Amino acid sequence: MYISQAFRVDEESRLHDLLRQRPLATLLSSGSSGLQVSPLPMLFDAAAGTRGALFGHMARANPQLQDLRAGAPCLVLFHGPQGYVSPSWYPSKARHHQVVPTWNYAVVEVRGQAQVIDDPRWLRDHVDRLTASQEARRAEPWSPADAPPEFIDRMLAMIVGVRIDIASLEGKFKFSQNREPADRAAVLAALDRAQDPHGNPELAAWMRACLA
Repeated sequence: MYISQAFRVDEESRLHDLLRQRPLATLLSSGSSGLQVSPLPMLFDAAAGTRGALFGHMARANPQLQDLRAGAPCLVLFHGPQGYVSPSWYPSKARHHQVVPTWNYAVVEVRGQAQVIDDPRWLRDHVDRLTASQEARRAEPWSPADAPPEFIDRMLAMIVGVRIDIASLEGKFKFSQNREPADRAAVLAALDRAQDPHGNPELAAWMRACLA
């Protein structure tokens, strides 16, 4: 991933936060069957392995598994908030008109090698933890234990686990760092406006945290 110095994030704790807050990842691999891609919710564990590890699951029928079992290297992308930035927002536009549209976003790239896990007990524990991580915010959380055991067993038989120990981790947070302070402030103000067609308060909040 190309990252200009203005947008590079090296602080791993900030990258880990994105992995936790945006768990739906894009898993890419290349093997004998060519490029393969799967969107997967993944749990990040900073204490696993040397640099942390990702844990997920995929359908047993997914052809990407063939390459993962053969040891194909993996690239996993996690995306934070994203949104269009209009040049009309910049105060500098009124001075010189040398402005163009752009896109602000946050992305973390993880590289590693996948381990495919078939153990039913591991899968049940993983599904329990993944479900709990999302259901915890609900007043009455759902649990796999709420469903008939034989039904859960059938569902588990249709998936396999995936563990990816992190070999490298890179972050790109493109949040108008290359603009002058007045332009950045104007972008934040526009994103905060719900009435603006491109208003995006979540993106504004991430920008503020990054620019602070």
